[in-house]
Amino acid sequence: MSLPHPAHASGRRLCSPATSALLSCLIASAAAGCAAVPLEEAHTLVSYDGLTSNNGKITKAKLKVDQKDLAAAKTIYIQPTAVSPKAGSSIKKPSESALVANVISRALCVGVSDRFQVVDRRENADVVVHATITRIVPTNAGMAGVSTATSLGASLVVPVPVPRLPLGLGGLAVEAEATARDGRQVAAMVWAKGANAITTSARVSQVGDAYSLASGFGSDFSKMLVTGKTPYKGLPKFPSAQKIKSSLGGRPKYPACERFGRSPGVKDFAASQIGLPPSWTDKQPAVLGQWSP
Repeated sequence: MSLPHPAHASGRRLCSPATSALLSCLIASAAAGCAAVPLEEAHTLVSYDGLTSNNGKITKAKLKVDQKDLAAAKTIYIQPTAVSPKAGSSIKKPSESALVANVISRALCVGVSDRFQVVDRRENADVVVHATITRIVPTNAGMAGVSTATSLGASLVVPVPVPRLPLGLGGLAVEAEATARDGRQVAAMVWAKGANAITTSARVSQVGDAYSLASGFGSDFSKMLVTGKTPYKGLPKFPSAQKIKSSLGGRPKYPACERFGRSPGVKDFAASQIGLPPSWTDKQPAVLGQWSP
C-alpha cells in the first residue's frame, strides 16, 4: 500500500521551499517597517498642562479629559479641522492635505454622534471641538506604486496576503481639544501615528498613509469624549449601528455632519487594495479648515 505524498497529505498543496522563503522574507521585513512620527505641538490648544501619556508603541498620545463637565453636555459642534503651515508645506497639493483634514472632521462628527447631538452652529453647542493637523509625513508615492505591484504579484505566488514593502511609509500628527461655552478646556489630545507595512495599504499618493490614519485619530478622540475616559484601555467594543452605516457611505445620524461629506465606504476600500489615490474615491471637502494659531 503506497502512502500519500507529503505535499498532498492534508488534502491541499503546500508551498514550495522557494515560495516559503519569499513569504518569510516579506513578513520579516514588513514587521520591522513602521514610520516614526513624533508628537508635535502647534500651540492651538488652550493649555497643554496636565496631559498624560498613553505610553503607546504604535499610537503615541498625550491626553486629558474632564468626565464631569462632559457628562453635563448634550450638544456639540465640530469645527472643520485645520492644517498647520508646517504640515501643509510638506504636501505639494493643498487639496490633498485638505482631504486628510476632512477625514478627521468626518470621523469626529460620526464618532461623537454616539453620545451627543451634533449641531451646525457653535453658539448652540455645549461643547466645541477643534482639531489641527500638526505634521504630515509624506508617503513616497513611487515606492507605494512599487509596493503595490510587488504585493499583487507576490499574492499570485503565495497563498496568503502579502504585506507592502516597508519603504517610504508616511504618517500623521494631530492635536485637538474640546472646550465648554465659557472657553474652558474639557478634553485635549496630542496624537501621532506612523503607517506600518502590515495594516496600512500602500496608495500612490503623498497623503496615502495620512489619509488612512486620519480616521484613527477621529475615532480615538471622539471615543474619549463619548466615554469621558482614555480610549486606550479596556477591550474594544463593536461599533454602533450609526457608525457602521456611516462607514459604508450612508447618511450620518445628524445633518450637521453632512458638510464633511459621506465616507466613500466599500469603494474606497477596494481602491486602497490596488493602490489608487484617495482623491480618486473621496470627494473634495466642501468646508476647509482655517489656520488659527
